[in-house]
Amino acid sequence: MKLLLAAFLLCSSLAASARELSLLGKENLAAWCIVPFDSEKRGPVERAEMLNRLGITKMAYDWRAEHLPTFDAEVEAMKSHGVEISAWWMSRGKDEANRRIFDVVSRHQIHPQLWVLVDEPKVDGQEAKVKAAAEQIRPIAEEGKRLGCKVALYNHGGWFGEPENQLAVIRELGMENVGIVYNFHHAHGHMERFPELFAAMKPHLLALNLNGMVRDGDKEGKKILPIGAGDREQEMIEVVLASGWKGPVGILCHLDQDAEVILKGNLDGLEKVRAALGKAE
Repeated sequence: MKLLLAAFLLCSSLAASARELSLLGKENLAAWCIVPFDSEKRGPVERAEMLNRLGITKMAYDWRAEHLPTFDAEVEAMKSHGVEISAWWMSRGKDEANRRIFDVVSRHQIHPQLWVLVDEPKVDGQEAKVKAAAEQIRPIAEEGKRLGCKVALYNHGGWFGEPENQLAVIRELGMENVGIVYNFHHAHGHMERFPELFAAMKPHLLALNLNGMVRDGDKEGKKILPIGAGDREQEMIEVVLASGWKGPVGILCHLDQDAEVILKGNLDGLEKVRAALGKAE
């Protein structure tokens, strides 16, 4: 009987491990920063075909002004190739561009997360900064709610990139559709206290973007590395898996190189990390 119980507990533990590792499975991955950073300058259809070749079924859409006329074509290409636009970058202060995004989202009846950042408000005092940042985000959050979209505050360095400040802004807004998208490549200064920060962010975390991580990488010309090429990302990913958090996980290009090559390198590196984490169980 004791042997049977031990075997059952072992199987349960292995099953839980498999469920945790499924967070890193290809079916849960979104490609990020593959539009303006792609040296091949692919159009919407070519980009969708690339994602099909890689087996990636989600894309977080990053864009520049030159891509405004092709927003509809992007949505149509992704739909026709079975790729979900899981998130859409919203620029700071470009109201016309934001209106166009809302229009496209509404007409095509899609519901991407809206990834937003603001500059540090030019006011004195933490409380005033939090209120000012919240008021910049509120109109986007309200329109997002109307369209069935969640809004994720994007860490991009500076005051607004600090999780404690983003959490304060979320509390100030008091809106259920507002959370955080956390980027490893903007988190080099957070590595030493990542477990503490992740625990605080977890209830509000809507998406997570991975990157190869080394100490002071942002200061040493190693800000963007393939997953598996650093020496810290595995332990950070372990924290995420152990927490039980579930949500979309991004892999990024963010280099002015062929996006397909960069994404493939990240997929290969992530698979090695998954294998190492599986053996560690």
